[in-house]
Amino acid sequence: MVRSPKIRIPQEIQVLIAAAFVIALGFGLVAPVLPQFAQSFDVGVTASSVIVSAFAFTRLVFAPAGGVLLEKLGERPVYIAGLLIVALSTAACAFAQSYWQLLVFRGLGGIGSTMFTISAMALIIRLAPPEVRGRVSSAYASSFLLGNIGGPLLGGLLAGLGLRVPFLVYAAALVLAAGVVFLRLKDTRPVAGADDAPAAVKPVLTVREALRDSSYRAALASSFANGWSSFGVRNALVPLFAAAALSAGPEVAGISLTAFAAGTAVVLTFSGRLADSWGRKPMVLIGLAVNAVATGLMGFSSSVPEFLIISVIAGMGTGLLNPAQQAAVGDIIGNGRSGGKVLATFQMASDTGAIAGPILAGMLADSLGYSWAFGVTGAIAALGFLAWLAARETLPAPKPAPAPTTIEE
Repeated sequence: MVRSPKIRIPQEIQVLIAAAFVIALGFGLVAPVLPQFAQSFDVGVTASSVIVSAFAFTRLVFAPAGGVLLEKLGERPVYIAGLLIVALSTAACAFAQSYWQLLVFRGLGGIGSTMFTISAMALIIRLAPPEVRGRVSSAYASSFLLGNIGGPLLGGLLAGLGLRVPFLVYAAALVLAAGVVFLRLKDTRPVAGADDAPAAVKPVLTVREALRDSSYRAALASSFANGWSSFGVRNALVPLFAAAALSAGPEVAGISLTAFAAGTAVVLTFSGRLADSWGRKPMVLIGLAVNAVATGLMGFSSSVPEFLIISVIAGMGTGLLNPAQQAAVGDIIGNGRSGGKVLATFQMASDTGAIAGPILAGMLADSLGYSWAFGVTGAIAALGFLAWLAARETLPAPKPAPAPTTIEE
């Protein structure tokens, strides 16, 4: 196979990578303490899990409008506005005086979250060359996860100063990220007639067209499974499982989330390149298989070391899945087309999983135990695996090498 030439990552993507680190660092501060902060208002596991789902619910509801805003205003203003909305929402959470106030404040942050998430995805897909789309996705995800590695650990330590402190630190981190984007990210809206604006002259890819592609349908299934486990159950139940089943405090919960992020970060150092060479489909399948097995076993952990090892393995599965999955969606849309609603639908699948996962898994944990909650979560990932078995490979065929010139004597 011909090796792709070394392509420099565009400056706009470098800015997004830097902002992703700051955003993830702040989010990681909140993740270990959010369920326990909810339980401080005398609610059970299911109610505390709803707090996690509320954020995803508003992301889901607002996603279609976020796609429309993206097409009308451009990525930069939508991205910055989204960060500031989440910052205000998070700061308000720190001053919540009841469970219902916390639920409303946390839910409102989902509006801003979907705004900056879809904007970042649109920029990466449009600016990244197809031959290195997996590598660019890995670079962006690696920066995000480096923040996730330090964030939960720091958040668990900050919890000793009070469960409200991490929310204030996260809000400050989001304001900082918004400032970085405002100063460093130029206006990237396509201009009709410009050489670098093919999306301005090509038809928009509709969701109906995308659904005809077997890989897009499979990507929706795997996105749902990833949202259920990685964004939903992991943030809602892992801290509670560490406290209830392992008799561990918020420090161990933070370490477990850090272990998950560390496993993902290690794999991201090579998974994007493999997605660009081996293909998107095999990497997605391996990632889903690893995630399904590890997540299913998590509920049977009987010690903290065993729990942490399984967390690392589950994170590795996510690191194999995400770059290839996102690159596949980028292949389907292509550099030369606009697909804001297609991206929004893909994000909505993840948010739907993040909503349903904590609630249903929380109910299972309350009634049947944590082993059932994590076992069902692993089964959801297995269903995503089956969907991808029937999907096509989206990686563009490599360009043939030029024929060698022969010299006749």
